[in-house]
Amino acid sequence: MLSIKNLVYHPPATTTPILQQVNLKLAPQELGLIIGASGSGKTTLLEILAGLAERTGGEIFWRDREIMSPDLQQLAGIVFQFPERHFCGSTIREELRLGHPELGSERVKTALAEVGLETVSLTMSPHSLSGGQQRRLALAVQLIRQPNILMLDEPTAGLDWSMRIQLAQLLAKLKEHWTLLVVTHDPGELAKIADRCWTIKAGRISEIEPESLYVSG
Repeated sequence: MLSIKNLVYHPPATTTPILQQVNLKLAPQELGLIIGASGSGKTTLLEILAGLAERTGGEIFWRDREIMSPDLQQLAGIVFQFPERHFCGSTIREELRLGHPELGSERVKTALAEVGLETVSLTMSPHSLSGGQQRRLALAVQLIRQPNILMLDEPTAGLDWSMRIQLAQLLAKLKEHWTLLVVTHDPGELAKIADRCWTIKAGRISEIEPESLYVSG
């Protein structure tokens, strides 16, 4: 269980906090969806949970154990918006093993199979993949680290409708084994696979029912 209590983020350079008294709970193998406009604080929340930014106040717990900032990078894996722009490996195998040279072929193949890329050649360039395949590879890069929580920032950005549906189907499959936290400004297909939903506005978060986001017809 991920539990966030009274989380605050107020950098000295800002007049008001970017995150204000955020409270959130997410059980293992649930998909949580946070919806908010640009500048609402949703990406900042992910960065704090990933240990990339230091919270000003509040507590973060995983399975009843408080997690301090140095340990958060081991807790969570994060896929940023347009992750394909940050690929560094010349091949898919190299991309997956960056920072993990000890990983064997079986671990690499397992990660690719989890995201539906088991048939691609490991010698291909990541940039030769389609847009949807590149998003899947970005997920595999994080899954290979075996994080407790997989976090995604605007995962459907820049994808056409068919790729969005395919990505939602993949995330629904992944939550059978992983805990996922997704932030987006456009819930779309993601609302249909979410177990818990929140809206965020000006750094304040409110829980809503996923069903309230469904579009009739």
